[in-house]
Parts: sequence; C-alpha cells; structure tokens
Amino acid sequence: MTDIDILKKNTAKISVFSNLFLIIMKFIAGFVTGSFSIISEALHSATDLLAAYIAYFAVKKSAKSADNDHPFGHGKYEDFSGLIEGCLINIAAIYILYEAGRKIIMQEHNIMNIDIAAGVMIFSVIVNILVSENLFRVAKKTGSIALYADAEHLRVDVYTSFGVAFGMLLIKFTGIHILDSLIALIVAVMISHTGIQICKKAVGNLLDVGLPENNVKEIKNIVASFAEEGVCGIGRIKTRTSGPRKNIELVIYVKGSMTVKESHDICNKVEARLRTQFGEVDTMIHIEPK
Repeated sequence: MTDIDILKKNTAKISVFSNLFLIIMKFIAGFVTGSFSIISEALHSATDLLAAYIAYFAVKKSAKSADNDHPFGHGKYEDFSGLIEGCLINIAAIYILYEAGRKIIMQEHNIMNIDIAAGVMIFSVIVNILVSENLFRVAKKTGSIALYADAEHLRVDVYTSFGVAFGMLLIKFTGIHILDSLIALIVAVMISHTGIQICKKAVGNLLDVGLPENNVKEIKNIVASFAEEGVCGIGRIKTRTSGPRKNIELVIYVKGSMTVKESHDICNKVEARLRTQFGEVDTMIHIEPK
C-alpha cells in the first residue's frame, strides 16, 4: 500500500469518528430541546457517517492492484461509492421534507433549552469546518472522488448546522417556534442539492464521461511541446476517470524516419509529463508515422 493510499484511509477514518461523535451530540440535543431541525441535522450527520464509512471502504478497495478479474484496477469502487452516498443524501432530504411538512400542518412546535441547542450546533460547525477542509485537501491531492463526496457532505453540514444555530437564536428572541420546522425544510433542500450533484459526478465517471475540455487542451499542449523532438501532431484522444486515476489514450504522429527506440523514448517522456500534470494516470499511446 502506497503512502497516498494510507493518507486516504487515515483521512476517511477521521471523518468516520468525527461524524459518530456529532451524531450522538445532535440526537441528545434534539430530544432534550424538542427541536426537529436539530434532529434533522442528526439524521443528516447519520447519512454523513454512513457515507464516511462507505468512503473508507471504497478507498481501501480502490487501492488494490489490478488483477485478473479487474485488469484496469479497482478505481470504480470510489465512483460507485459516490453514487451510493448521493442517493443516501437524497433519501434523508425526502424524509426531512415529509416530517417538517407534517409538523407545520399539525402545528407541533415546542422548543426548550434553546441555548443548549444553539451551542451544540455551533460546536458542530467548528468541527465540520476542520474535518471537511482536511478531506478536500486530501481529495484534491489524491484525486479521490470518495473523499470528495464525503467532504461535500460535511461542507453542507457546516451551512445547515449554522442555519439551525441561527434559527435557534431567532426563536429565542422572537418566540416564533414554527421557524424550527421551516429551517428543517431549508436544510432538506440544501441536502438534496448536494446529493444530486454528487450523483451526477459519480454517474458520469461510471459511464466513462471524458475529462473536462480544459484537461484535453492540457494534454494536447503537452504533446505539442515535443515538436522539436520529432512529434508532428496528435490524432485521437480518448479519456475517462476511474476513481482517483485518469485513463488517457492517444494517437501521436511522429517523423517517419524515427526509429522504434526514438519513438518509444518520446512516449516515455509524454507519459512522464502527463503524470506530473495529472497525478495518477494510466496512458496508452499509439505511434503513427507522418
């Protein structure tokens, strides 16, 4: 297991334990205060915990080397985990929408110990800011969509927790307890938006959607930079993402007078430059004489 794989696993572990701690705090605060917006936040954190565990499992599986059954590696585990996480977020959002709507219709609003509720949510904001920033940093460094999805969960949790804390203070100073359920509705909408975005990204990778256009331009520029060494142009470019790895297939035109060894050396240089630019890359280069 590489240093990057160990970093990804340890980062996922931190997310798991922080989510477990916050879930317990939020459920206790929700039942003590009678606030459904805090209970909805606890449910949100519960999906974060499950997502964090799935992310931990995915990065562990994706670190496995290619084998006979998976000749292209196990990177799709991360993409599939991202899809599951996105679906979990949307399920939680649907439940919160239903329950908050029911409470508004039935006029079930009676919030107690508002100071405790606000304090717990502010503490949750601080913890999730620290953990999510670490997740984003490691996800960017390693290209892990599983850690990225987990970080997105926690970033939304930061916003929603802050919104609930602000709502508790409004209830304290205005006495309008229906705000609790209205805040829960807003939480649900924000959660659902994030879930949809994660699902779209994961599905795109599972269906082998190509790299963004700016990445394709970077690939073309890298190949063109070897013009003085005999590269005459670039033909077909095929790209896709598999977990943290990028797959790039190229057709490169070179001078017809070049030897096999000279062509092979250029391929090695192009591959090295692509790894420097994109990190974990699997390349397949076909040489054509010009």
